Amino acid sequence: MFISVSGHPDLGTLTLSAMETAVTQPPPSAPLILSRQDLTALLQGEILVEGRSYQLCGGAAQARMYLPVVRSQVWTHLTNYSRWVQYFPDIVQSDLLERNIQRSPQGHRLYQVARRTFFLFSAQVEVYLRVFETIQQQIQFRFEQGSFKDFAADLTLKAYGKGTVLTYTVRAIPNIPVPGVWVQQAIRQDLPNNMRQMRQVICQTV
Repeated sequence: MFISVSGHPDLGTLTLSAMETAVTQPPPSAPLILSRQDLTALLQGEILVEGRSYQLCGGAAQARMYLPVVRSQVWTHLTNYSRWVQYFPDIVQSDLLERNIQRSPQGHRLYQVARRTFFLFSAQVEVYLRVFETIQQQIQFRFEQGSFKDFAADLTLKAYGKGTVLTYTVRAIPNIPVPGVWVQQAIRQDLPNNMRQMRQVICQTV
């Protein structure tokens, strides 16, 4: 099965085979399972987003996109945590405070600061996260302390053809007095722009 994509400003012109494999062979992982419609949309540059509520005052969402970059290179960019200020515009500081050995039960320790406007007021949040890596497959961000009651995010990478399908899932309950529906809307609205920005930065530096 061949799918041709042309003319998209982020992706350029691509011809992919579902049977092709990336030049760099990462560790084996579960196969990518998507409908033909979703796969076609991804290869055309669309960001697929699904949002939902999370408890009473939080929100959660999953976003998926395709990058015409092999998985090993995407992994190298994403694990350069200081560069997250370039990927997500709301993040104004991202510092790796502690790097542990691969598969350490403690994980890495990351500090991030973000500024967010909620309708009529602005807020700054800071968070300390534990980061757990499964090489070239998944990055898990787990809340340690900061301006949230709860926060977690996962990045999952799947090789497809000569590129990578990236899935980003996030759930959050902020400490600031914001209605849950606002949190849900903010996550759902911001994720596509954040993902496009991430793709643009990664593709420009490959």
